[in-house]
Amino acid sequence: MKLAVALSFILILSSLAAAAPSQRDAASRDQSRASKEKNNTSKRGSRADSSRTASNNVQEAQEQASKAAKVFQEIMDIPENSIPQAIVNRAECIAVFPSVIKGGFLLFGGRWGRGVVSCRNAGSGAWGPPIFLEVKGGSFGPQIGGEAVDLILVGMNRSTADLFVKDRFKIGAEASAAAGPVGRTASAETDLPTIKTQFLSYSRSRGLFAGLELKGSVIGREKDLNRAVYGGDKDAGQILLNGVSVPSGIQVFQQTLSKYTPRRAK
Repeated sequence: MKLAVALSFILILSSLAAAAPSQRDAASRDQSRASKEKNNTSKRGSRADSSRTASNNVQEAQEQASKAAKVFQEIMDIPENSIPQAIVNRAECIAVFPSVIKGGFLLFGGRWGRGVVSCRNAGSGAWGPPIFLEVKGGSFGPQIGGEAVDLILVGMNRSTADLFVKDRFKIGAEASAAAGPVGRTASAETDLPTIKTQFLSYSRSRGLFAGLELKGSVIGREKDLNRAVYGGDKDAGQILLNGVSVPSGIQVFQQTLSKYTPRRAK
């Protein structure tokens, strides 16, 4: 009798021991499936977030191109206070930064803004696809307060196009800039050969031209916006210099430049 009970107990223990690995395997499979489902859900969420970000960047790029076009149009529509036609006819690149924030407190100041640049095709002289930029920099000296300033940089020779292809460049170190003449009679055709600087700058505050110290400012590309508009497989050189298809919402900047600078001076 005792032997029978012992044998039954041994058989029960053997059955439990044999079932344990199967239960562990089942639990492991369930855990693996749950982990995969969680990863898939996370990936779907990441793709959705990425899609929303790209869509927001495209919308932001369109708004930026529209603002830049409006600033340039407003300046050129007042001949007495516009950039001289002789200057824009000779321009190789034009960059517009609407509402650059210029501020300071006591001895320290700075500036930050976003903009758009387009350069002429080396052969036809037509304005090429724009790319998106940011400008930032600091300054030192007595200053206080802040204001928004519209900034325009007019590239006066072909080397300025090469600068915009870089990730970033610094005014005063890699590029020279000087305040440009204003108005109909400020710069005659005969004055143009004396212009040695790479960029002529124009800054406007509350509708009036105002000085903005650019030395030390760093101009770089807004890679997220450029990637959203043109795709991640195109670099700045391909876009700016070789020409690519431009979405309709971005073309307003090119079209505005073409309206006021229909030809390139010889």
